[in-house]
Amino acid sequence: QLQLVESGGGLVQPGGSLRLSCAASGFTLDYYAIGWFRQAPGKEREGVSCISSGGGRRNYADSVKGRFTISRDNAKNTVYLQMNSLKPEDTAVYYCAADAGIATVQTMCAGRQGFDYWGQGTQVTVSS
Repeated sequence: QLQLVESGGGLVQPGGSLRLSCAASGFTLDYYAIGWFRQAPGKEREGVSCISSGGGRRNYADSVKGRFTISRDNAKNTVYLQMNSLKPEDTAVYYCAADAGIATVQTMCAGRQGFDYWGQGTQVTVSS
């Protein structure tokens, strides 16, 4: 079965850290750009960070710059989102998506098109 599986979410206090993982099953991520998106209750989906297939290009939402870092390990078929200095406003369900036809990581993070694969999401809650 071809799928993306996110993990690493949970409850963390403000200022804390989490690392999300997005693992591919049934296919290799080598040729796919990967994006992390999030959606909080009552809000639209937001592109958080995106990375090109080779890892050389990355894009971040202004709200997470300097706090979040996206990376990929193609040998492990996994993409990561390291989230530091978490804030209550980071609370959301986080999804990863993969697409082989993305023009730029900025385009992917804008999220105005469909992607080849989506994960099921992982909940991140930042609260004291």
